[in-house]
Order: sequence, then C-alpha cells, then structure tokens
Amino acid sequence: MLVVALARPSTTVRTPQQRGTVIIALDVSNSMRATDVKPSRIDAAKAAAKSFASQQATAVRIGVVAFGDGAVVVQAPTTNHADVKAAIDRVSIGGGTAIGQGLLTSLDTIAGKQITIDPAALNNDEGKVDIGYYGGTVIVAFTDGENTNGVDPVAVANVASAAGVRVHTVGVGTEAGTTFQYGGFTIATALDSNALKQVASLTDGTYHPSTDSGGPAAITRTIRLHFTLVSRNTEVTALFCAFAIALLLLGSLASVRWLGRIV
Repeated sequence: MLVVALARPSTTVRTPQQRGTVIIALDVSNSMRATDVKPSRIDAAKAAAKSFASQQATAVRIGVVAFGDGAVVVQAPTTNHADVKAAIDRVSIGGGTAIGQGLLTSLDTIAGKQITIDPAALNNDEGKVDIGYYGGTVIVAFTDGENTNGVDPVAVANVASAAGVRVHTVGVGTEAGTTFQYGGFTIATALDSNALKQVASLTDGTYHPSTDSGGPAAITRTIRLHFTLVSRNTEVTALFCAFAIALLLLGSLASVRWLGRIV
C-alpha cells in the first residue's frame, strides 16, 4: 500500500456546487462615443459593467459579448472575474448598433452552441421559437438603446423569455441626448429608454439607468444559483497511507498476540 501511495493515486469525485451564469452584453457602437454621461458613454458602460461583475459571487460564471454592427464573444463564461473585467477593458468602439444580434449571441453563449433561428420565425411566431430552457441565466445589456441594424431586439427578447432567460437592461446616455463629431460628420444621439424597458419587461427583467448606483445590486438579487455536479480530480494518497498504517498496526497487534513480540 505504501508503494501505491508513493505513486500519488487520484480519482474523479463528483461533488455538488452552486452555479449561475450571467452574460454581460456591451454596446460598442459609435454612438457610445457621446459624452452626455461623463467621461463618455462607453467609459460609463465599462465602469458599470465592471462594478456589476465585482458584486457577483465566485460561483457565478460571467461571459462578455460586445456588439456593434455584429456581435462577438470577448470572454467565455468563467468564474475568474478578474478575466471578465480585463475583457471589458479590452473592447473598442466601432460600427452601428445591433442590439438584437448582441442578445442572440448572448443566448448562443448561454446555450454553449450556435443557435440558428429563421428570421421569419422571429417576426411571425414571436415567443414560440424553441431554443431549449435555460432558467436562472441572465443577460445584462449595457447600451444606449438605439438599435440601428440587424434583428429586432423585441423579437429576440421573446425568444429569451420562452427560454427562461431574463434580460436586464442598463441605459447609458441621456434622453435629452447630444451630438458629437466623428469621421467629419456631426452625429445626433439620445438614450432610448422605452425600447430598453420593453426588452426587460418581456423577459421579467428590470431596467436601470447607468447613473443608478443601486442598479447592479438590484440585478444581482435576481440571479438564481442552482446546484450542479462538478467533476474534480482528487488525490487519494492520504487514504492509501492511512490504510497501509492500519494494516501495519493490525499486523503488529497480531504478532504480539500470537508470538509475544513484534516481528
């Protein structure tokens, strides 16, 4: 047994662990250059997103999706929240605003696979597109709400609702709006809070302006952790050592009993 113990044997043990999954969907379109919230919309969105990530329990896996003209996963769901905040810092601005695509890519990330949805089904069969059930998972979208291209965010919200996924929205900007210079053009932009409230309402989520310091905590309270079995490779050297020592003790006792001495 001691020889076996020297090999440092291990075994796979399945243990219950609390888990939750959250996707931060971050608007990186050109309108996020606006400065109606200081120092800029994108900086305010990043700060709010990192604050939200910092408030999550270590059992919560967080992923990051950035959306402009399209959407891309910049951080797969992980419990390493330092990596999440680093991913948020890395994103850069460009393109239009495809909020619906950002939500679809977030659903892909939650499902762990690409979800193919017929655009006609989104428009004509709202809420009945079956992508599976992912109850307890959450998408938090940080955006100014001005959808300029791609699929309708409301249609995707119906899909998320049917899948049990809550979408919380954080509005970045002001409803009064502002203008900014980019590429030789003057661009007017304003927060569309009504659109964001509608998306959140359809999924039993909540809407918060980015200036609401209590917003991240309020969203955090809606995240439901669930138990799942996690496989871990556990070293069992100590068990073999203990068993070997027990055998030696039993052998010694037997030797004393029958021979009057330890052999």
